[in-house]
Amino acid sequence: MSSTKPHVAVLMGGWANEREVSLMSGNGVADALESRGYKVTRIDMDRQVASRIAEAAPDVVFNALHGVPGEDGTVQGMLDLMGIPYTHSGLATSVIAIDKELTKQALVPHGIPMPGGRIVQSEELYERDPLARPYVLKPVNEGSSVGVAIVTDESNYGNPIGRDVAGPWQEFRQLLAEPFIRGRELTTAVIDGPDGPQALGVTELIVKSGFYDYENKYTDGKTEHVCPAQIPDGIAALCCEYAVRAHKVLGCRGTSRTDFRWDDEQGEAGLFVLETNTQPGMTPLSLVPEQARHVGMDYADLVEAIVAEALRQRSSGGGDGDD
Repeated sequence: MSSTKPHVAVLMGGWANEREVSLMSGNGVADALESRGYKVTRIDMDRQVASRIAEAAPDVVFNALHGVPGEDGTVQGMLDLMGIPYTHSGLATSVIAIDKELTKQALVPHGIPMPGGRIVQSEELYERDPLARPYVLKPVNEGSSVGVAIVTDESNYGNPIGRDVAGPWQEFRQLLAEPFIRGRELTTAVIDGPDGPQALGVTELIVKSGFYDYENKYTDGKTEHVCPAQIPDGIAALCCEYAVRAHKVLGCRGTSRTDFRWDDEQGEAGLFVLETNTQPGMTPLSLVPEQARHVGMDYADLVEAIVAEALRQRSSGGGDGDD
């Protein structure tokens, strides 16, 4: 092992809904770093995580957690207090980006189109629809399409939604209601480098059944990835522009992934940003590694680039901010 390479602690697992995906991401990252000669300590997040990180004394932490508390600013604040550099976005960015309503408040004034909608109390849904059907209900502070429901006239939720019908309204006190945007699911990864953030490309996600929910996202064979997406050049360029702009405005670091819906009957006016993910997955099915491969960057190259960016930010004194 080269003595010049940093000791990396890979933080993974935890207790969020996305624990298993995080373990897949984290172990993939750790394997890649070890293959390149890094000293790696694997840490499955628990309540003693601070003391375990302090005991390992790494040069940098690779944050491979998904969901709360790894993606919402909690872990970022802990690592800031410990003075240990870490990959991906910092505290302020993480707090905003995981909250879909705060993300809208940050991005829309910068010319990034997002669906309308409003926060609703789940109890309201048993009395009346918050929007005209079809509409989408999603938790305000979850990632990876956890707890998303599309309410249509044909759905089996009832009208109004039945109190005893399974759905995110039984799990969350508040939900974000948005108009349903028909059309196509697109996504664009952004990676930081010495010359600033660069979009890697656009992937179209074609779900074989239902919509791009948590199960379809992480189950092999349930979603086809078309990379690069077979879409007009102007739409692809706009996806890349919006993804880089969102990355900058939110103050993302390392890598991010911005998800879109595109109503192809409406042209450019039909393209909407749904969210920006500050902790994109690094599993074999994940979209950022796939787009990186398309531009000639293999998985280990990508992991090394993310680690290098975390250390570059520390040496330059970089942190959260917008552009």
